[in-house]
Amino acid sequence: MLHLRLISPSSRTGEVTSLLESTVGTAHLVMLPGAARDPVGDVVMCDVAREAADGLIANLRRLGLDEHGAISMEDIDLSLSERGTQAEVDAPGEGVDAVLWEKLTDATHEESRLSVTFVAFLVVATMLAACGVMLDSAILIVGAMAVGPEFGPLAGVCTALVRRTPRLALRPLAALVVGFPVAMLVTGAFTVLMDAFGLFTLERYEQPHPVSDFVWQPDMMSFVVAALAGTAGMLSLTSAKSGALVGVAISVTTVPAAANAALALRYDHVGESVDSVQQLALNLAGILVAGTLTLVGQKAFWAWKRRHLAPAAKSAG
Repeated sequence: MLHLRLISPSSRTGEVTSLLESTVGTAHLVMLPGAARDPVGDVVMCDVAREAADGLIANLRRLGLDEHGAISMEDIDLSLSERGTQAEVDAPGEGVDAVLWEKLTDATHEESRLSVTFVAFLVVATMLAACGVMLDSAILIVGAMAVGPEFGPLAGVCTALVRRTPRLALRPLAALVVGFPVAMLVTGAFTVLMDAFGLFTLERYEQPHPVSDFVWQPDMMSFVVAALAGTAGMLSLTSAKSGALVGVAISVTTVPAAANAALALRYDHVGESVDSVQQLALNLAGILVAGTLTLVGQKAFWAWKRRHLAPAAKSAG
C-alpha cells in the first residue's frame, strides 16, 4: 500500500474526496478542513493500493491539484487493516507489476543530472576499470561496473521517450554525452600518471588479457546481453526491486569499454580504441532499446488492464 497526502483548495476538496471514494483500491480516507497553510487549503489523506495509484494520480492532476495544491506519496512499510487488505484485493492487477509513472519520471530525472557527483562517480569507475584491464582482474572490472552511475541517465532517456516528453530526455542525454568523454579524458591523464610511477607499462598492456579482452571485441552477443540487462533494469525500477540494479550494472560493458578506449589510445593502439568505443556504443544502444520497449510493453499492459478489469472490480464492489 501507498500513503497519499494531498493539499487541496477548499473549493475543490469535494471533487477530490469524491474521486478518492470512487476509486477502486483506496482506504482510510481522512479530511482535515483548513489544516494547510502553504498553500492554503484542506489536507486530505488516504491509503491506496499500488496498482491503483498511477490512475488516481493522473485523475488528481486533471483536477489541477499539482498546480493549485500538492500531491505527495510514500510507501507504507506496515499496514494492519482489513479495509486496507480488501482495497488491495479489489484493485485490478498485482501491486508488484504496477508502474507509477510520475514516481519513475521523478526518480530517473533526479538520477540523470549532469552533476559533479555523477561525473566523479563515472571518472572513478572508469579509472578503476583501467586498473582492472591493465591487471586483467575480473574483480576490479566487476567493481568498476558496479560503481558506474550510467544506468540512471539511460533510464531517464527511456522514460522520456515512452512518456513522449523529449525535453526531459535532454538532461540525461547531456549527462551521457558529456560524462563519458570526460571520464575517458581523465582516465587518459591517469594512465600517463601511472606510467610515470611505473605502475602502468606498455609491456603489461600488450600482454595477453584473457579476462578483459571482451571489452574491445564488440559483437551481437554484447548487444543481446545489454538488451537483457536493460530489460531487467527497467523492471527493477518500475517494480521497486532495486536490488536487481546491481546485477544490471555488472552485466554490461560500458565503463570497462570506456576505460580500455583511453588506455589503448594512450599506447597508440588506435584500432583497439575504436573497437572499445564501438563496444560502449553497442551496450548503450542495447540498454536504450530494450529499456524503452520494456516500458512500452508495461504501458500497454496496464492500459489493457484498466479497460478490462476496472469495470468488473467496480461492479463487484
